[in-house]
Amino acid sequence: MESLIDYGLLALLAVTALGILTLRNLFAVVMLMGIYSLLSAGLFVVLDAQDVAFTEAAVGAGVSTILALGTLSLVGRTRRDTPTIQVIPLLIVVGTGAALVYGSFGLPEWGSAENPIHHHVAPRYLIDSAEEVAVANTVSAVLASYRGYDTMGETTVVFAAMVGVFALLVAGSGAAASSRGRKP
Repeated sequence: MESLIDYGLLALLAVTALGILTLRNLFAVVMLMGIYSLLSAGLFVVLDAQDVAFTEAAVGAGVSTILALGTLSLVGRTRRDTPTIQVIPLLIVVGTGAALVYGSFGLPEWGSAENPIHHHVAPRYLIDSAEEVAVANTVSAVLASYRGYDTMGETTVVFAAMVGVFALLVAGSGAAASSRGRKP
């Protein structure tokens, strides 16, 4: 049953990605990108990565969609250029994808209790976190204490991206207002 859900979500991701590539209405593209992020979050939940799923739902489907809609208010809803196939970027993407697939053949068996991840720090977190961090929830102890710098770095990157997009939106609205002869 779980494999059926995995394949169903992957099929929906592929269909959504094809829709994003083929549509000319940018509003529909932004909405499909939000749907793509929600489907990705669902896939992460199925893969038992709830923290990644929560981040994908909040940042990918929530914040990114709002920022993209703000950008559309400045640039319009319709793509103006005629689509052309860029051969070199396509080759880079296909080569990178092939390298990733080749690299996945060297990974340990999926879900096996003998995988290195289950014998490294996870047992220590489960056994010692309550005494070392004094937090009852192990997930909170890992995110806020053991991986605190990682979490702070991720939060800083998301915040910097949001500030950059808002700065572009404010500068764009000022330029649009001055081109119309009004004060920003």
